[in-house]
Amino acid sequence: MLKTLLHSAIGRIFRLFLKCMSKQPEIILPITPEQSHKDSTERDSSDYVSIPIKEAKNVGLPEQREINQEEEEHILGLMEAVLFLSPDPVPLVFLARHCGIDKTTARKLVDRLADDYAEREGGIELREIAGGYRLITSKRYGNALKEIFQETKQSKLSPAVMETLAVIAYQQPVTLPEIDDIRSTSSRTMISALLQNKLIQTQGCRPTPGRPTLYVTTKNFLSHFALYSTTELPPLSEVKELHLDEIK
Repeated sequence: MLKTLLHSAIGRIFRLFLKCMSKQPEIILPITPEQSHKDSTERDSSDYVSIPIKEAKNVGLPEQREINQEEEEHILGLMEAVLFLSPDPVPLVFLARHCGIDKTTARKLVDRLADDYAEREGGIELREIAGGYRLITSKRYGNALKEIFQETKQSKLSPAVMETLAVIAYQQPVTLPEIDDIRSTSSRTMISALLQNKLIQTQGCRPTPGRPTLYVTTKNFLSHFALYSTTELPPLSEVKELHLDEIK
């Protein structure tokens, strides 16, 4: 009975999702110095989903040493790759530890990398934000990016992803095995897509063998579907099945 009700809830969530499809996608634009402090104090962490980078302690870092030009270029490239792949600001200590250098040398190299981006005057800048370093878009292209992305519609989520979202919305906090059991299929890929779209986030672990991760919806989910809270979701007993081919 529960599976039937959850499956029928997909249609209602699809309808809510389509209502907000006219909204423009968020563009990652530069953070000005005066905005940086404001953002760090006013942003609600539940609005965002991120892959955390453990902040390493200073203890255990390599001793300061001389590095040759070839090694320096290699480390600069490695730093750039780490910064490019990370969705969050990367702490200096993290860069130092994983590049095998001391903190002083790491700061010198990351500053050089930032200077290289600044001198090139391209579309990317390296900025120190929220206790770490992050690649962001250059402010000189801010208006152009807004115009470009205003013309780009948000990509739709697949029925399988929406079904997974429906399960989480109605059963949160819920684990991946529990979602798989309700859907009778693997949901790992769908979970990844929802995390990337910042519609769900992790919230601790269930105190059972294996300590599976718990998933809940985010404030971004409420914003997308024009809900004040999840209490505004229609009761499962009142949700009528809506065929997906009826949605225009």
